[in-house]
Amino acid sequence: MLDFLAISLGAIVGANARYWMSRSALRLFGPVFPYGTLAINVLGSLILGFFLIWTIERSMVDPRWRLLIAVGFCGGFTTFSSYAFESMAMMEQSQWLLVAANIVSNNLLSLVAVLAGMALARLL
Repeated sequence: MLDFLAISLGAIVGANARYWMSRSALRLFGPVFPYGTLAINVLGSLILGFFLIWTIERSMVDPRWRLLIAVGFCGGFTTFSSYAFESMAMMEQSQWLLVAANIVSNNLLSLVAVLAGMALARLL
């Protein structure tokens, strides 16, 4: 039961952080490109890469912390379904350059962010 509580608590915080960050990006940059989704996916990838390497290779932590952060927070925070929907919506509007930019930037930057998080965890 404590495992489910850890996941749920992390998901609540992650989902609220996602909402806040999406709204902030929309206010700052406007609705032309899904910058909020991109930032969330990249930041979530950085957090996940860092946290998993830190807790697997650098420190001994209760496995519930992995459930709280990796499954709960990152699961509630990252936005793959939004990314997929936004990409399809741009396709339906024939905004091919934005579609390509969205797909390439989310995938490439998220992979780089995971790698950066892993490297950072190994440096500290």
